[in-house]
Amino acid sequence: MPRGFYMSTTYASNVDALRRELTELKSVSRDEARTMPPGFYTSDDFLELEKEQIFRREWICLGHVGEVPEPGDFFTTELVGEQLLVSRGQDGEIYVLSNVCRHRGNLVETAPNGNRRSFVCQYHAWTYDTDGRLKTAPLMKKAKAFDQKKCSLPQLNTEIWNNFIFVNLDGMADPLADQLDGLQGILHNYHHELRNLLFTDEAVWNTNWKNLTENFMEGYHLFSTHPKTLQPMTPTQLCRKVPGEDRWTAYRSYYDPEYPPRGPFHEDLTEDEQRNSVLFNVFPSFVVAVAANYTLYLCLRPAGADKVAIRWGICGLKSDPQDPEVVAYIDLCKSFNVEDKEKLETLQKAQNTRYYHSGPLAPDDLEGTIWDFLNYMGRMVGADRELVE
Repeated sequence: MPRGFYMSTTYASNVDALRRELTELKSVSRDEARTMPPGFYTSDDFLELEKEQIFRREWICLGHVGEVPEPGDFFTTELVGEQLLVSRGQDGEIYVLSNVCRHRGNLVETAPNGNRRSFVCQYHAWTYDTDGRLKTAPLMKKAKAFDQKKCSLPQLNTEIWNNFIFVNLDGMADPLADQLDGLQGILHNYHHELRNLLFTDEAVWNTNWKNLTENFMEGYHLFSTHPKTLQPMTPTQLCRKVPGEDRWTAYRSYYDPEYPPRGPFHEDLTEDEQRNSVLFNVFPSFVVAVAANYTLYLCLRPAGADKVAIRWGICGLKSDPQDPEVVAYIDLCKSFNVEDKEKLETLQKAQNTRYYHSGPLAPDDLEGTIWDFLNYMGRMVGADRELVE
């Protein structure tokens, strides 16, 4: 019986069995690296474990500061059932607030984005400042239990890294930037902090969040899934793994020598850096491709065992979203996203079979990032990890 075959569909839907499989994977050598069984991507119960042990406890990227450039700008989003309001306060700071009124629990802001001087719950007109402080509560002065100072919207633990907005729901995570020093060293010359937000969009794909995370982070599929869009520019054969760390993994996708240079470049970029893109995953679900001239990013949130919510965007040194070169790059990204979506949605269907079991991973330059990701999952929810209550 092949190794790992005991993980049938019945067992693969069992959380304890999946946790044991992750722990076993951590103990094998890289030469024996293999994929996870289908329940890892299809089990509703395992997703609930991920929500509690990972998405509520880790730093999760919600979007880009360019979405809220001016005081009063905001957007709303959701993360593992929590309704969130991302706001640029009148003081210029960015806040991630609970988007739930402190009175009777209705949504405070229902628009997807916009600009407000104040946030007004339309149920009973409780009104909040852009930093979440309660400003007015009509007809509440005679309510003896009412204390205005204790009725602010909760401010969630927030950190800005490279102009990306991260939130930590339980407020217990160690500072993010300190965990990404090694990655920051790799990205330094690209100067992502100088890149302007040029495009944003949202979507839901019918696949597990881990399928999209893993797909973005490996160059093995480029030649077959993207033969006309990406393979001519960044061929599979030129992918090179970057040594990762506990909090992230990455690889460099080198450009075909015959492909035209991809300027404009920042003057600090070395000749080698001008000839590749850095693709990285800040665990668990923030995936980014920093090219010599543009950045493509995807903020991923589970929307079900078989669905992933995506908030994605494009940044660059240019500032005009209507620049023909910018439009062409956006169109390119849309094209290969369509190709990935098609493959990942058929993958999700296939993962519900009872006949699939773990398969071998490709060599390090092609799928070493997936091995890093699976090891991260093992550290977070493996059977040898004491779960947080």
